[in-house]
Amino acid sequence: MDLLKQIEQSYLSAFREKKQAALDVLRMLKSVIKNKTIELKKEMLDEQEIIAVIKSEVKKRKDSIESFKSGGRDDLVQKEQAEIEILEKFLPAQMSEEDVRAKAKQVIDALPEEDKENFGKAMAAVMADLKGTADGAVVSKVVKELL
Repeated sequence: MDLLKQIEQSYLSAFREKKQAALDVLRMLKSVIKNKTIELKKEMLDEQEIIAVIKSEVKKRKDSIESFKSGGRDDLVQKEQAEIEILEKFLPAQMSEEDVRAKAKQVIDALPEEDKENFGKAMAAVMADLKGTADGAVVSKVVKELL
């Protein structure tokens, strides 16, 4: 089943079961996807574009969690964390740090000698190779350690 249909099915399920938190998050997600479709002047987004939208929403919530923690708002931290859990159900499984390290080492070793010292080029090569299967923060940390 494609991702958009999965989101729609989850939305309808949350609606039937009267799960207000999930319903709110999924309604927002559908809206963001629709807005992105309009912005890109497309009829429908492909899977990778939808995944990028979901990742963006997860990142927004992670940033909010940091702000709420520094402000002492544990109630809002829990709300944002619950929303992240709902959104992450639609993302592909993320690689572990060990797997990222092994893959990044392979990619960096394959780079030309002059690019091995350039963090930006190394990071771009590793991210292109991993294609969304790993969290960018984890990849960044691993590439910094390897360089």
